[in-house]
Amino acid sequence: MSAAVPMVSAEGVHKRFGRNEVLKGITLTVARGEVMCLLGPSGSGKSTFLRCINHLEKINAGRLSVDGELVGYREQNGVLHEMRERDVARKRAEIGMVFQHFNLFPHMTALGNVTCAPMLVQGLSAEVARERGRVLLDEVGLSDKCDAYPVSLSGGQQQRVAIARALAMKPKLMLFDEPTSALDPELVGDVLAVMRDLARGGMTMIVVTHEIGFAREVADQVVFMDDGVVVEAGAPHDVLLNPRHERTRSFLSKVL
Repeated sequence: MSAAVPMVSAEGVHKRFGRNEVLKGITLTVARGEVMCLLGPSGSGKSTFLRCINHLEKINAGRLSVDGELVGYREQNGVLHEMRERDVARKRAEIGMVFQHFNLFPHMTALGNVTCAPMLVQGLSAEVARERGRVLLDEVGLSDKCDAYPVSLSGGQQQRVAIARALAMKPKLMLFDEPTSALDPELVGDVLAVMRDLARGGMTMIVVTHEIGFAREVADQVVFMDDGVVVEAGAPHDVLLNPRHERTRSFLSKVL
């Protein structure tokens, strides 16, 4: 796909849960290799938008594409048709997602968690998957924890295993849904360091976070959402240090 094609393009995306409209026409573009940080109060729609990107939630209106291809739908004669779940799952495998609560398999070791999907989904041999898994665990600073089970790991270590697990599928895009919010403060730094390294390596990332320092340092684009709409978007310096909107200023005054 051409570098000129955005990695993520959202055009007028709406999402409802019953009568509750959570996303009210989100329009955003994330370029290849760019890091976007989504900020905003709880309930503003940030996590829902993230889940729409890999079709964990189905949008009600608008268009959403990843790497130039519609998410969850195919277009025929100007009409959108929902894709079969098998085809959706194949596309979803190209998008890594790291959740707030690690979601590791408790009965598997760290290495088992990292190697499971490449073996089942991509058909990698156990030997190749284990070698890739060891390299990834080393990259997130856990080379000595390959045989450890999640129960014996700290929250920060579990989250780094979750990042390695997502990377094991060699995704073109990484989504992070408040990856540090469930961690004790002293464990946050190690997880953010791994994410900084990913950003420096050119990984396209969308990060829902309250870590303003991380957003200021790493993001190419900061988006502030509230009540299902994009209130303000731009370079970190502009949005975080010179916000134009009173709602953005009010939010930042409470979290900085």
